Amino acid sequence: MSLDPRLRAALLDRLTAMADDELILGHRDSEWTGHAPILEEDIALANIAQDEIGHALLWLEARRQLDGSDPDVLAYSRPAGAWRNARLLELPRGDWAFTMLRQYLFDVYEAELLTRLKRSSHVPLAEGATKAALEEVFHLRHSSLWLRRLALGTDESRRRLEAALARAWPYLPQLWQPLAGDAELAGAGIVPDLAEVGDAAGGRIATALKELDLQTPDTPPNPGGRERHTEELVTLLIDMQSVTRADPAAESW
Repeated sequence: MSLDPRLRAALLDRLTAMADDELILGHRDSEWTGHAPILEEDIALANIAQDEIGHALLWLEARRQLDGSDPDVLAYSRPAGAWRNARLLELPRGDWAFTMLRQYLFDVYEAELLTRLKRSSHVPLAEGATKAALEEVFHLRHSSLWLRRLALGTDESRRRLEAALARAWPYLPQLWQPLAGDAELAGAGIVPDLAEVGDAAGGRIATALKELDLQTPDTPPNPGGRERHTEELVTLLIDMQSVTRADPAAESW
């Protein structure tokens, strides 16, 4: 599929944002390795982190096909200001309730996004979405189960989940906030309408919270586009990029 320069630039931005979401969340999940509440969950979340990082590579490889960019350079050499992940995903890992809630929110969003991306007119996007969606079925099943366990478990687990919800909620809408070129991409059938994705994901999340008798927080959305970040991203990248910074010739992935 041949793209005119405007669509090509917009698609590069969209692929970057999608890859950055996956890579940053994968890194945050990986921080639980050796620290999860039980061994079974230690293994499960490590596998999920690996999947998220693999999905990032899918999108970075699709980007390489457009502009020849090196996935390793994009992942391990960019400063924080050049990243386009949603801020929700860079927040510190917090406790187990926050990690599972954040994973659930992202999994619902991604389920709605990938379902529609599988119909993309851009073949690498459609193929990548088809592959990623298979693994995301497990991710959503896992995080949905934990949402229920935390909500219906003990007074302490519910208190922690409610605190996690209050912390995450202002950042949630940024997941489906359109980028500058998304409307043109949607018009060309390359990406779905992000407002439609947001409505579907938001509806699923609201239904799940209602079923568990959890109140939707009254906090306003955290403003700003994906070019804005918290100081936590800087700290995260120091850790994530430490090998490359120490030895730029090191191989990754």
